[in-house]
Amino acid sequence: MRALYGTDYDVEDEITVTAGATQAIFTAIAAFVRAGDEVVVLEPVYDSYVPAIETLGGRAVFASLRFPDYRPDWDQVRSLLGPRTRMIIINSPHNPTGSLLRGDDLDRLAELTRGSDIVVLADEVYEHIVFDGRQHASVAAHGELAARSIVVSSFGKTYHITGWKVGYVLAARELMAEFRKVHQFNVFTVNAPCQYGIAEYMQDASRHLGLARFYQAKREFFREQLAASRFELLPCHGTYFQLARYAAISDLPDGEFACWLTREAGVAAIPVSVFRHDGADDRVVRFCFAKRFCFAKQEATLAAAGERLRRL
Repeated sequence: MRALYGTDYDVEDEITVTAGATQAIFTAIAAFVRAGDEVVVLEPVYDSYVPAIETLGGRAVFASLRFPDYRPDWDQVRSLLGPRTRMIIINSPHNPTGSLLRGDDLDRLAELTRGSDIVVLADEVYEHIVFDGRQHASVAAHGELAARSIVVSSFGKTYHITGWKVGYVLAARELMAEFRKVHQFNVFTVNAPCQYGIAEYMQDASRHLGLARFYQAKREFFREQLAASRFELLPCHGTYFQLARYAAISDLPDGEFACWLTREAGVAAIPVSVFRHDGADDRVVRFCFAKRFCFAKQEATLAAAGERLRRL
């Protein structure tokens, strides 16, 4: 964190190792959200946030990322804030869209939350997967936001070891004390052998600093495969997901199109409408071009998928 963002977190009181990022997100919500509290989420929204909020008696309030670039509308977010707003969840680099928050976005968020008790939960698990020379804007490097934020990251995402289920949380001492009141009783601790293995692997910083080049090459290869197809590829600035519009191929709703694509072409995709609470359908699906625990990182697999998709 010091090398990447120029910020210091106290090892004893401000960093907690978690059993993956999903556990960290649930624990953070459980630590701060009570029945009747409202949590603002930006949709399309990663699928674990809303169930966690609702399980704990909170209510998700939805702001829309603007199609097709999936930029936040901070004026809309402002209009959604009220006396019951307890938390705002942000995710950058963003799953499923591959969009990024910028420094000016963080400035707007700081302005909106200034003088309030709102906690920011920042899901930054793809922090090392940012393309085209762009930089990840971490709330940890934003002094005003860092003081009110829980920052979540993931060794599983960073080092392709999802099955190890090890993530971590960064927060100011007072926030971390509340986080640990829940962590103490839903996880207690993360298995030691995995922590030792990751600690040793981290000694060579090139292993995570080189990730952007690795994934960008996969993105370029996959986009080249689809260049001659009838899919319209949307911008992908981070993560290992590529969104594509299919209007030139079919007028099916995206869920039906994803099923048809799996059956007829043998290529799986995720309909983006499932990441929206109202099921709004822009006729866009999400492909994965470099995922842990599957074969999509292999160029032969991507090429085979591209060949099938070009036939459509």
